[in-house]
Amino acid sequence: MKRFIVFASLCTLFACQPQQEQAKKEVIEEIEIIKTPPAPSVAAIKADLKNNGFKIFDYVDDKTGDTVIMQQYFIAFLKKGPSRSQNKTETDSLQQLHLAHLGKMYELGYADISGPFGDDGDIRGITIYNTPTLKIADSLANLDPMVKAGRLVIEMHPWWAAKGFPLR
Repeated sequence: MKRFIVFASLCTLFACQPQQEQAKKEVIEEIEIIKTPPAPSVAAIKADLKNNGFKIFDYVDDKTGDTVIMQQYFIAFLKKGPSRSQNKTETDSLQQLHLAHLGKMYELGYADISGPFGDDGDIRGITIYNTPTLKIADSLANLDPMVKAGRLVIEMHPWWAAKGFPLR
């Protein structure tokens, strides 16, 4: 009799297991749907950008039918400055402060991408600022310790890019 009860219990357990697994999957899917907020609409994105002072325009992509929002950013060219006679210790310290400044700009949402050029030309690198005005971008770029020390100078230009498109 004990064997029959154990056998019947095992049959019940294995018979219910696929149903239990399916129920678990459905619950997990429902939780994921709840956790993932809906993407903001194009109208909401445009309104938010305009309310925050950004210049934008949009167009409809012929291939996808999607509305593409173009936003004005500001690209800072970091060029060799007039004061480049610092010793190695000073240069290394300035470089650390420079990288910390760029990291802070990224963390605060003011800069979307920064990086050096791979040659030894007069233009040393770029930073793309995500600010509503040239004045704000220029002010932030000029707070860079390398710029303050005169090792770099900033050349700023307005630059347009599609909002939300990643680098590839």
